[in-house]
Amino acid sequence: MILNPKFPLYLPGVENSNNDNISIIGASLREDITILGYFVSGNGGLEIKKQNTYATKEYASFADILKAFINDNQLENVKRLGMAVPGPVFDGKSTPPRLGWHLDVEEYKREFGFEQAEMLNDLEASAYGMALLEDNDLEAIYTSGHLEKGNVAILAPGNGLGEAGYFFDGQYLRPFATEGGHSEFSPRTNVEVEFYQFLNNIYGIVSWENVLSKSGLFNIYRFLRDVKRHPEPEWLGERLASGNFVEELYKAAVEENVLICRIALDTFLEFLAREANNLTLKLKATGGLLIAGDIPQMVREYIDKDKFYEKFKISDKMEDMFKNIPIYLIKQNHTALKGIALYTAYYQL
Repeated sequence: MILNPKFPLYLPGVENSNNDNISIIGASLREDITILGYFVSGNGGLEIKKQNTYATKEYASFADILKAFINDNQLENVKRLGMAVPGPVFDGKSTPPRLGWHLDVEEYKREFGFEQAEMLNDLEASAYGMALLEDNDLEAIYTSGHLEKGNVAILAPGNGLGEAGYFFDGQYLRPFATEGGHSEFSPRTNVEVEFYQFLNNIYGIVSWENVLSKSGLFNIYRFLRDVKRHPEPEWLGERLASGNFVEELYKAAVEENVLICRIALDTFLEFLAREANNLTLKLKATGGLLIAGDIPQMVREYIDKDKFYEKFKISDKMEDMFKNIPIYLIKQNHTALKGIALYTAYYQL
């Protein structure tokens, strides 16, 4: 895996030969699955040797998953550990609400004998991993043909709503995490005020994550069903309850042309365009917008690119800024795993 020149990351350790031929365990922790990979660094890139996936909820701690991975692959004397976690990280520690675990890199260094251990928010790790993407992993939603250098925004709805960015320092892109997904959702129309009130009765404070996530898509759907009284076919209710909600809703919208599902998807994508606008403005992301996450990947072929851009560029005074901002959909999954390994290999001199 070699760096894509479109992502000139700040990785000062790439030039240091002491970072070559280093063994690394990278881990991407998620609410449903935890993915671990065994990597070896070299020539400014990474080679993945082993990869395993574990059902997160079947283990009492991350240490137990780490032990299983080491034993399953008969690994010895691994030098470094990198962890991508779904929550804020403070001084190598995190307690992600979705996991219910307290994570501390110093504990894993002591218990497993790693020389170095790193931890990043999962979307910040994904930002590093995007530098390993091939060009065909990026699908253009909008490009003007004129590219400007600048900060880049990243939006990723999945189990939660990840938001991050790259700061452009004039030469390099420097990824950073945010917790912007937990900022408050604001309605714009009378129907959206009804939707807000519906969510307010459930959550109290209504965040963008309550709208742009897997549970958020379900919130949109049940608002349409329970409040706006859009009919739900009996067979659909059974299918949605027993399967993967997002996948089943998408199939019903595309294959069965079920109106409530199409409206739910359209509403979700309009909200996605609006929050993309918010994040791009706040980061002054003239260098571009990257959309990642499980849901956009799953509904990729449904997205009306022109309509998305028209919704995205609506602004009180800043429409001119949006004219040259490219928007790309990331088609590759699990960039956090590769990203945390890349960071662990090369961020330190």
